[in-house]
Amino acid sequence: MLNVSTQELDASPLGSPLDPVDVEQAEAALVEHYQRLVRIAYLVLPPSLGRNRRVLTAHALVQGSLPRRRTSGSGIPGARRAEDAVDPGYAYVRGEVLRQALIAGLPLLRRALPRRPQFPPLLPQVWGLRLFPRAGGADELALDQRLSALSGPARAVYVLRGLERQGDPEVLRVLGAAGVARADAAAALAEADELPAQYALLDSPEFDPCSLQARPPDLMRRRQHGRAALAALAAALVCGTLLGLPGDGWGPGAAAPSYARNPAAEAALDPAKLRRVPAGYWQSSARTDFSVWPARGALADDRGLLRRALAVWARPGPAVRSSATPGTPVGPPMGPPQLLYAGEVDGSRIVLLHDGLRAVRYAEPRAGSAGAALDFARTDGADLVGSAALVLSRTTANVRYLTAPWVQETAVRDLLAPAKEPWRLGRDAHGVTEPLLSPAQAQGCTAWNTLQVRDATGERLLADLGELAPARLTSGPPSAPKDVTGKDATARAAREMWARAACGLTAVRSHGVRSVNAWPFAEQRLPEGGGRAAWVCARAETWRGNGSRVLAQFQVQAPKVAAAVAARAEESPTCGVRDPRVLAGVLWQAKSGHWYVLAAGSGEFVSLRTTGGVKGEAEGRLLAVRAKAGARANLDGTLRNGTRVGALR
Repeated sequence: MLNVSTQELDASPLGSPLDPVDVEQAEAALVEHYQRLVRIAYLVLPPSLGRNRRVLTAHALVQGSLPRRRTSGSGIPGARRAEDAVDPGYAYVRGEVLRQALIAGLPLLRRALPRRPQFPPLLPQVWGLRLFPRAGGADELALDQRLSALSGPARAVYVLRGLERQGDPEVLRVLGAAGVARADAAAALAEADELPAQYALLDSPEFDPCSLQARPPDLMRRRQHGRAALAALAAALVCGTLLGLPGDGWGPGAAAPSYARNPAAEAALDPAKLRRVPAGYWQSSARTDFSVWPARGALADDRGLLRRALAVWARPGPAVRSSATPGTPVGPPMGPPQLLYAGEVDGSRIVLLHDGLRAVRYAEPRAGSAGAALDFARTDGADLVGSAALVLSRTTANVRYLTAPWVQETAVRDLLAPAKEPWRLGRDAHGVTEPLLSPAQAQGCTAWNTLQVRDATGERLLADLGELAPARLTSGPPSAPKDVTGKDATARAAREMWARAACGLTAVRSHGVRSVNAWPFAEQRLPEGGGRAAWVCARAETWRGNGSRVLAQFQVQAPKVAAAVAARAEESPTCGVRDPRVLAGVLWQAKSGHWYVLAAGSGEFVSLRTTGGVKGEAEGRLLAVRAKAGARANLDGTLRNGTRVGALR
């Protein structure tokens, strides 16, 4: 249970007390927090391993951290912030990951047998590629260099302080449980104190081993090994031919011809066969989506550029930087795709294509095709709003959009300034917007600019979450979400709510998100005259259908107080059309110093109850029970039909 004060707002999901851990409990925690655990392992592992081996080893350590039997959870402290799962399963798995990562950093000794984490991982293995996280900025590079100079326990201290937000007593307890001697742990604290507290950088894609880029290995060495393997394969083929049966034998069968001789593949590589929709066609079409976007851009007739874009899409070389949203296939098109745009933007030649399932962006430097980039994003099932804009260019801090032909006006709205009117964003004749500051790669959360588009049916708000397709932002019950761009009181209240919730969008960046709906499902008067708080459930839906993420937020309605995440879940129907109910709770401290368990449920709940470290119940869907600092409790509620359900986890 996390301590929450009115001066510095944090919240903690309500969980069970620290009981012994079994395999099922640890596995549930590992699956739910896999990305976070792998990031911890990657940061603690010694950089001397190299980025590729650090990535694979981090995944191997997390996947090998499950207990073999029921294990005591004593000695592992509770989580210190809302992003942590406070159940013993997470505490155990995190401790195992730290222990193995510290072992992996120990030097090999002649008189001692090496331990398993010191070897290269057996699984996972990737042949023919080198994997490493996406490149960050100069600040991330400098921090990585500073971390490489620390000892393993000191890196663990820095990660636990910054990523897990733990105080020094808890850090010492975690290191002790991971096998670090107390004297070494105290020395690690002092060593970590010498680094600047740039903890926000630890959430950067630079240190995310689950969002990777690929490069080829040492090609000369691989060629030497390949020649030996090819000789062995040739010998096997000769022997197989001699032993083959007469007649048809192993002659040509159902195998397709090589790519260059496949008619459909050849058509997909021919720029003359690209699908081009004429301007104005969308006005009479039965559909309003990407399929009716016209071909635009000053280079739409540049055969050489289009041919290079299609060739790289079909067979990207080792020098091509490629990315794709989760669940997006990256193979070649099945036939001639549709041309959306070809032109020069921000010093690069850019081609935007669409094949009915994916939007594909090809970019090359103005001087030539060396260092080209290829980005994929799923866009199947897009409607009028989902196809309103695509990211055309993203520089260090800015982003440009290509807007749909039916978009009449574009503007910029800062989510963190709800009272500020949106300001106009200009576009050229092809529908390309002027650059605007993007929050997708920002290091802090001082502004959150969104794209506001207006068409004949109304205004929408779109947020750049680091992908080709921006996500639509709405507010309201899951069955009837509404846009937050109006001038009425409801829209103004929704923007006030989004101002506190906007920074939480970082949790769904680069996740293939199609829309995010924030629903204020309850409002509660705080004890001891502490004002009011809103309970908000934010649900992010993806283009691929699965992988949805749900965050329950606790928002104290006071100036400059950000929302705190009370609970989170992935692949849950909660807060959605199928299951709109939600229940969440936090441990909150009043100005007097007294602690309370606060909880709220959606309209389906008729009573709430806490058990475990805090016992109490309340009629209705709001609860406030006195508690002690650090108390842990289980939370559940009763629905109108008598069914008892637990809190969001």
